[in-house]
Amino acid sequence: MSLRLAGPVSLRAGIFFASLLQRSYSQALAVWHEITKLEDWAKRKCKPCEGGVAKLTIEQANQRMEALDDAWTLDEAAESIQRQFEFRAFSRTIAFVNAVAWIATVEGHHPELIVNYGSCHVMYRTHAINGLSDNDFICAAKIDRLAEDL
Repeated sequence: MSLRLAGPVSLRAGIFFASLLQRSYSQALAVWHEITKLEDWAKRKCKPCEGGVAKLTIEQANQRMEALDDAWTLDEAAESIQRQFEFRAFSRTIAFVNAVAWIATVEGHHPELIVNYGSCHVMYRTHAINGLSDNDFICAAKIDRLAEDL
């Protein structure tokens, strides 16, 4: 009898089962939770942040970067993430900016944008904690989904 899993589930399950061989149950369970937490940030909702919450560590930020498109970059201090988007025409740039503005309004988390004729630079950081929070990665993942249609 063999267990056959398809798609992303097989990768997650494979990592999980491999971790069982090398770790205790509680350690393996912690690995499973980390794997599934990163699964689909675009489906998550931002939580209000007024400060009083610890910013993400460099390790946590690097881990969350794995869930984003490779075009996103993390600054050295792990206090911001950014990505440059290129467009063929100004009208496409503005359409993209309007879509990003809509995401920001719905999520209540707003990026810094630099808009030029054929490009838009998007930078996220959570100002209330002077660093990165999960909200930054949630919004970046939503923009990644949006960019798939460009």
